[in-house]
Amino acid sequence: MIDTNFYSLKISNITKETEDTVSISFDVDPTLSSKFDFIPGQYLTLKAMINGEDIRRSYSISSGKGEGLKVAVKQIQKGVFSTYANQELKVGQEMEVMPPTGNFVLKNQGNGSISVFVAAGSGITPVLSMVKETLSNTNQTAVLIYGNKNMNSVIYKAEIEKLMDTYGDRLQMNYVISRDDSYDGLKGRINVEIVKTVTESINKSEISGVYLCGPEDMVKNTSTEFEFMGVPKDKIHFELFFVAESEEAKEAESNLATGTSRVTMIIDDEEFEFELAMNGPTILEAGAEAGADLPFGCKGGVCCTCKAKVMEGKAKMIQNYALDPDEVEQGFILTCQSHPESDNLVVSFDEY
Repeated sequence: MIDTNFYSLKISNITKETEDTVSISFDVDPTLSSKFDFIPGQYLTLKAMINGEDIRRSYSISSGKGEGLKVAVKQIQKGVFSTYANQELKVGQEMEVMPPTGNFVLKNQGNGSISVFVAAGSGITPVLSMVKETLSNTNQTAVLIYGNKNMNSVIYKAEIEKLMDTYGDRLQMNYVISRDDSYDGLKGRINVEIVKTVTESINKSEISGVYLCGPEDMVKNTSTEFEFMGVPKDKIHFELFFVAESEEAKEAESNLATGTSRVTMIIDDEEFEFELAMNGPTILEAGAEAGADLPFGCKGGVCCTCKAKVMEGKAKMIQNYALDPDEVEQGFILTCQSHPESDNLVVSFDEY
């Protein structure tokens, strides 16, 4: 069972990676080391009280195995947590952190010699951890396509250059710069043509996996191109940091069932019961209102921090960018995106 409790970790280092991004390293007490062991690609959920409000955000782990625990936080306009992290956090401060979780991890490493990674902006954070893990296997080559506005906005540039020096041709690095006419390399935003150019000489049968992290349009377009190249769909994996509500989601919300459901929510072996309008608040919102201390992160269907399993009844998800098809088949839902569709609904956070 995934541990959804928060633990107090001390900030050991804060590094200014770019003008608007800091990396934050944590000390993990030896008694908590097993809880904070991670698979490259997973993320941490951080919690802080900011202006009297409980704010939680999920950030991918960028460190490799054996390098400690580190995340990067890019400040976004009007971002409450990201502004706090970039401007107020101090070394030595304690922060509440949930143990690692997430499905965007390396797979199929034994079924090919090449792993292809495509990232844009802060999408490099989980990808960097996976690149390091790939390179630790002497039989593997990592191809990295990384898009930014200019070279000054490249997060973890020094770490990437160190990897290039250490691993030579086993790391095929491809920067893509969109807003610097003086840059002598791949230019523009990452698109199908750039992917074709970079992968032209690669034997597609040697690809063990493709990992995409960045804006929704980039992920969708490049994913389709890799499929067109002949890469099996089950070898293409992605994570989105943010998505706008789609037209399909808006339509799904407008077609929610009517009526009232009796919801039973199970977390840490404790049950919460409440009535919930099928076209009302989400299951996550209603459960929190009923007094349950529920795990959550993005509240946008992108992370899977609020994942739970439907034990009885039916629920409808508005958006899902985190759960694999087999997890949905098994009855798992993202509670931040779900509404009841049956008179009785039993949802458990304790089933994994």
